Amino acid sequence: MQADKTTISDLSIFTHDEEQSVAHHIDFARTNGGRDMLHQLISRPLDNLKDITETQQTIQKIIGIHTQWPQVISNGTVMVIQRYYETALDDIPSHPNYISSLYYKLISGPDYSIIRYSVNHFLDFVKGMYQLHTLLSAGDTPTLLQNMLDRISRLLQLPDIQNMLALDKAKGLTPSQILETGAFLRTRYKEQANELVSIYSRLDAYYSMATACMQFGYQFPVFSKEEQPFVTVEGLFHPLLRSPVPYTIGLTPHKNFLFLTGANMGGKSTFIKAVGVAVYLAHIGMAVPAAAMQLTLFDGLLSNIQVADNIVKGESYFFNEVQRIRKTIEKISDGKKWLILIDELFKGTNVQDAMKCSTAVVEGLRKMKNALFVLSTHLYEIGEGLKQYPNIQFRYFETEVKDDQLLFSYQLKEGISNDRLGYLILRKEGVVKMLEEL
Repeated sequence: MQADKTTISDLSIFTHDEEQSVAHHIDFARTNGGRDMLHQLISRPLDNLKDITETQQTIQKIIGIHTQWPQVISNGTVMVIQRYYETALDDIPSHPNYISSLYYKLISGPDYSIIRYSVNHFLDFVKGMYQLHTLLSAGDTPTLLQNMLDRISRLLQLPDIQNMLALDKAKGLTPSQILETGAFLRTRYKEQANELVSIYSRLDAYYSMATACMQFGYQFPVFSKEEQPFVTVEGLFHPLLRSPVPYTIGLTPHKNFLFLTGANMGGKSTFIKAVGVAVYLAHIGMAVPAAAMQLTLFDGLLSNIQVADNIVKGESYFFNEVQRIRKTIEKISDGKKWLILIDELFKGTNVQDAMKCSTAVVEGLRKMKNALFVLSTHLYEIGEGLKQYPNIQFRYFETEVKDDQLLFSYQLKEGISNDRLGYLILRKEGVVKMLEEL
């Protein structure tokens, strides 16, 4: 599924403030390599049902053995392995005996300490990978995971590795065992060790996804092979909110345009982003922040949420809004399945102009049957004229005023909002009084 940099930024998949990103929110990786791989997986939405299904099955498999995940493999373990190959050491005797081992220990004491320390971590890593292989091989295994397990099996089948698995670190290793193992790892197992680390990093990334799914109660979406796009979601919520209010929505070929209204701070932007994030996560094979979700495979996801002006190029806010809409139309004219998210269209021009422009955009876009649209606007007046189109559904966020206080329910309701709260907010914040006293 295509998703450009603007969309990824709009949905906060990755952000400059990392802790406010979706990627950070679902990051439970145990190693740096796992975290890097997680970011790679998140940044590349999948474009076919086979890969999505196998990723879902792999994450579900890890959920099933989550409590048994080998604790012997830590970030420190992996770092020691990687540094072992980067550290200059005196040549290690390939077949050390009692005498040569003691001699090396005496003459090259600091190097011997590094080798001993590294070998102990290698033992933990190899045994941890063996445990993972055993745990994940039980029962049905998706092809994606099976390919990794087959490679792990081949890399662990070497006689020297089998000998390592038989060593008991708790009883202590002799200097000869330490040096012989260290020499083998350094001279004959470097590529294989790096490959094992790479495989573990990928498994760690899936472990991170599995942990997030369990921790936050995400549910796996069900994909359909329907020719025309649709998405239905129950109990949808934005993953970055601490106490979210769930939504239920449905966008279908016959009702493919959602016209959203409501007061500022009422929840429109959060809702739009929640829809986008759920669809995005579904396309990387993850469970989603919802009670249930069904959807088709989308070819692309585009947003128009945080448009900015460009002082250097002399481009106004409104001009960039127009350019974003133009590029959207060009992209979705390819006949493929698209989800388009537009928040507060045409904020960069006067009200009358914005109403005319917005009406033209909605009336044009709603004719495209290959795409689904969620569009929010503060221009409630144009809604009445759009009711003639049967494929447009109208939803709004209600705001209640009680004792001069604004109460936001964040509940999605059917219809068009008629809230006019700008002056009330201005007065509530004391701005009107300040102006009167000037």
